[in-house]
Amino acid sequence: MEGNTIDRLNTLVKEAIADAVVAAGLASREELPLFVLEVPKEKSHGDLATNAAMLLSKLAKKNPRQIAQEILAHLDKGKASIQSAEIAGPGFINFRIDKGYLYPVISEVLGQGENYGRVNTGGGQSVQVEFVSANPTGSLHLGHARGAAVGDVLCNLLDYAGYKVTREYYINDAGKQVANLAYSIEARYKEALGQEAQMPEDGYYGEDIIGFAKALAESEGDRLLALPDGERFAFFRTYGLERELSKIKRDLGEFRVEFDEWYSETKLYETGQVEQALEALRERGQVFEEEGATWLSTMPYGDDKNRVLVKNDGSYTYLTPDIAYHQNKYARGYDRMINIWGADHHGYIPRVKAAMAALGHDPQKLVVLIAQMVSLFQNGEKMKMSKRTGKAVTMEDLMAEVGIDAIRYFFSMRSMDSHLDFDMDLAISTSNENPVFYVQYAHARICSIFRQAQEQDILIQPPASVDLTKLTTEHEFDLLRKMGELPQEIADSAEQYAPHRLVRYVYELASLFHSYYKADRVITEDAAQTQARLALLAAVRTVLSTVLRLIGVSAPERM
Repeated sequence: MEGNTIDRLNTLVKEAIADAVVAAGLASREELPLFVLEVPKEKSHGDLATNAAMLLSKLAKKNPRQIAQEILAHLDKGKASIQSAEIAGPGFINFRIDKGYLYPVISEVLGQGENYGRVNTGGGQSVQVEFVSANPTGSLHLGHARGAAVGDVLCNLLDYAGYKVTREYYINDAGKQVANLAYSIEARYKEALGQEAQMPEDGYYGEDIIGFAKALAESEGDRLLALPDGERFAFFRTYGLERELSKIKRDLGEFRVEFDEWYSETKLYETGQVEQALEALRERGQVFEEEGATWLSTMPYGDDKNRVLVKNDGSYTYLTPDIAYHQNKYARGYDRMINIWGADHHGYIPRVKAAMAALGHDPQKLVVLIAQMVSLFQNGEKMKMSKRTGKAVTMEDLMAEVGIDAIRYFFSMRSMDSHLDFDMDLAISTSNENPVFYVQYAHARICSIFRQAQEQDILIQPPASVDLTKLTTEHEFDLLRKMGELPQEIADSAEQYAPHRLVRYVYELASLFHSYYKADRVITEDAAQTQARLALLAAVRTVLSTVLRLIGVSAPERM
């Protein structure tokens, strides 16, 4: 039987229940309803529970508790490693499993190493994930940092679930904001040369712009002022974009986020894709002219109103190049495309999906996830400005003050569609109240135990030669079961686009370890028991390290 230990156990229990139903004459295999087998929320209710008896009530024309009694009367417990079974509530059946069935989890984890937990629910489907995509006009802020964290963890998750993942950053380098960047640098450049200059109406006042301009004044003198207007503008535009993008790439690289593709909006114009998308919509009869503007009929596809594509002055709206960009994504043939957008883009989702439907694409292939805003707190007060610079807190500021591990953990630990309050004091504290410290300390503590074993000249045995029946405590079985759940957790988290589930999982595993550490000694007078416990902890350490890596957090050996 294929699959991991937990999968095999669940399959055996389900088969035993099905066999018992048929043997009791309650239903044929063809009539058997799709019942659930799940882990009860209350540990006192056993290891597994099923609603099979309740689902059979109508078919068997009997009370669910009576059906449950008949199932138990015909249940082959030995075949499915069932220690005991009892009826609960209106007809649930709770099972207690022979814990020895969990021992193979250790050899699975240690045998597969960092690949333990990989599943193939994705079946090699291609998924493109576009995230961050901040305008290259200034520093990345907290919202971008959260998008970067959850986007990267989601990509890691999808990869572990068997998808072929492409990470993409869309560079908005063709709009008015980039022109304003060029004019802002030009104004600051003139100021650096001692001349008076007027900042553009929507100019950028960041310290980085002043720094870029000063560097230019030092390296180029005033020669740029002699260039023709168009040439001078093109120079400042290119220079500004290169500097801003370089800074963004530096900050993301430090934040442990790498992209496979950096797709330029300018490329859409240079290759004629914006006009081609417009023409395709015209050919499909999806656009109309009104009040001197060109409109897209998005209402038939679920949008609350039709949208302007070309304004009456002939300029494009933001939507038009976005349609071309998403048309390009579909043309690249991905099985699924996931966008992670900021909270301010929520209303933009229906119009982009409507535009794809208008072009004849399947809008279900495009998934848009919203990463909500982050609020910073320090000393119990909400922060808006950096105490170091007096400016808005940037991702760079936060990395310098708090550290990458804490930011990535905290920014990923809540569902991305919920607002996040980030407590900076908690994030840098070295106490068990700090969840990232608590999880990392579990890994470091296990490493410390192995150093103690080495100091005592205890030779670690390979798992195959260890007597795992020496593992008998409830804490040990809790750890085995939790590790056994990782493959299913990966599959479920990927299917639900839920990186926060991974963070919850690793915290729960660390918590089980800390409880075990307090309750039982690992290195004991019993050499066989010591070997079994070291094998267990080697597996726990491997799983902690793997999940922390997926979250983008380090697994220190000493703390």
